[in-house]
Amino acid sequence: MHGRLTEHHRFLLKLHLQQWDGLDATIREIDREVEARIAQLDKEVRPDTAPFRDLIGLLCAIPGVAKLSATIILAEIGRDMSRFATAGHLVSWAGLCPGQNESAGKRKTTRLRKGAPWLKTTLVQCAWAAKRKNNSYYKAQFFRLQSKRGPQKAICAVAASILTAIYHMLKDGAEHHDLGAGHFNRRQSAQSQAKRLVAKLSKLGFAVQIQPVTQAA
Repeated sequence: MHGRLTEHHRFLLKLHLQQWDGLDATIREIDREVEARIAQLDKEVRPDTAPFRDLIGLLCAIPGVAKLSATIILAEIGRDMSRFATAGHLVSWAGLCPGQNESAGKRKTTRLRKGAPWLKTTLVQCAWAAKRKNNSYYKAQFFRLQSKRGPQKAICAVAASILTAIYHMLKDGAEHHDLGAGHFNRRQSAQSQAKRLVAKLSKLGFAVQIQPVTQAA
């Protein structure tokens, strides 16, 4: 390299490049070890059980879930969902279900349970990635909850939804089906949607009166 570089700068750059090369070599070695272990697991799998590699591909169909995150999730929860009575039990075990703290009829603010730290961290990262996909259920869910509970609780709810989908996919062998961005609107009646929109306009300082189109005509 030429320019305003001294020998001291070149020395430091050399050290940084050596560190980069060392870390890159370590990552490649870990990847090879993971691949070898997956291959070994698939050799030992029963004929009536889906191979580990196929399950990784199955989970990669979920928005926000890549090959590495799918591998981590499967390594944490396993492939046998019979250990969990329901998807809610798995979500609670992962630490994505808020604890209940109620006294004298008043529910206090509670944090998420500790759960499985690696699993919860991976699922939250997947949720942030899923939130960026257009026209997806997870993006709609995030923005629906963000205004009410804040971004952190909203993203944890998205992570819980992803884990719920994973539970049913592993239990039933089903493929992922995105409910779409319009799922919440389809669940609400026209009156409920109108009431919600009027409330938003009222907060903006507008007085609104609505009536059916037939009467307005």
